Amino acid sequence: MDVLGQIGKNIKDNGSLAGKRIGMALHVEAKTGILALTLQDAGAKVRLASCNPLSTDDSVALALNEEYGLETHAKKGESREEYYSNLEAVIQLKPEITVDDGGDLVFLLHTKHRDLLPNVIGGNEETTTGIIRLKAMEADGKLEYPVFAVNNAKMKHLFDNRYGTGQSTFDGILTATNLTIAGRIFVVAGYGWCGRGIAARALGMGANVIVTEIDPVKAVEARMDGFRVMPMAEAVREADFIVSVTGCKDIVRKEHLEYIKDGCVLANSGHFDNEICKTGLDELAVSKTRVREYVEEYRLKNGKRVYLLGEGRLVNLAVGQGHPVEIMDMSFAIQAGCAERLVTHRKELKPKVYDVPPEMDELVARLKLKAMGVTIDSLSEAQKAYLCDWKEGT
Repeated sequence: MDVLGQIGKNIKDNGSLAGKRIGMALHVEAKTGILALTLQDAGAKVRLASCNPLSTDDSVALALNEEYGLETHAKKGESREEYYSNLEAVIQLKPEITVDDGGDLVFLLHTKHRDLLPNVIGGNEETTTGIIRLKAMEADGKLEYPVFAVNNAKMKHLFDNRYGTGQSTFDGILTATNLTIAGRIFVVAGYGWCGRGIAARALGMGANVIVTEIDPVKAVEARMDGFRVMPMAEAVREADFIVSVTGCKDIVRKEHLEYIKDGCVLANSGHFDNEICKTGLDELAVSKTRVREYVEEYRLKNGKRVYLLGEGRLVNLAVGQGHPVEIMDMSFAIQAGCAERLVTHRKELKPKVYDVPPEMDELVARLKLKAMGVTIDSLSEAQKAYLCDWKEGT
């Protein structure tokens, strides 16, 4: 992780995070471990929990605790009670900076632990779902410290969401099922950057791809990209695979399941396990059987079988290994840089959701190009003058 390494070295050298308490709720896997250790090496006191009950790599949590002395509260397959207990353990650090994925840490501080809010300098949010929650808090006047929307940074969502989610989703699906994608009807619910990445890779593997959307602009884009576009109520009748990646709930619900194709595989790559309505599945099912480690077969009253992967939790981490290291190098470099910026610009940051500054995107991009051994052109002085001169024509 060359980019994160360089950003971390810069932060360590200037001492901006020395002594700062950082509470983290992220997917506890190898790349996250390197981010946490980078912040610790820069002098911060770091405590880490998982942001999802199924996304922890237990070997990473063990190594962080026992080999690196970084207090980590996470295990794969946490109960709901254990999940929130681990978040509470992070909050007991009395964090000055929060690094969150999904917004649960921020939510608990603003509800159960309001007495700690005066200590908080600010936070970072990693994903679309968390930013939706934070924007809602801001709109209601309830957000009480500044948060950087890391997901909105170009060097995050253009690569992490598109290429990272695109690849890791299939890692999870193929690990869970060992089924062929080629020649199948593959439905992608949501055509944001994550959906774009999944759809492109499904097409590349030989699938016939259908996109479902609520945004007319994105629907046009999906159609112009060569995909069929239709409502979910129609798509379920054809689908061999359905992957939801919207950040909203009830994308595949009971009325869809009543008409679903026999043998359809359901997976979710959104943050929470509510995109596929498990209540609807339970109501329609006459039996539920675990047929593979991460695959539950629901036999419905109409005799059809539906297969749910990873309990409906984000399949790329509940089953797969998460995003590739080269991708998370850029995302976590943004995280580290924003943590530093919260400290160095604390006097000018108000309680609201901020976009990542463009200069941070450019820094990470240039460091990434250097790590890849890629050089690019630059403007000449004449070209710079031309771009600033409204009088000069062709």
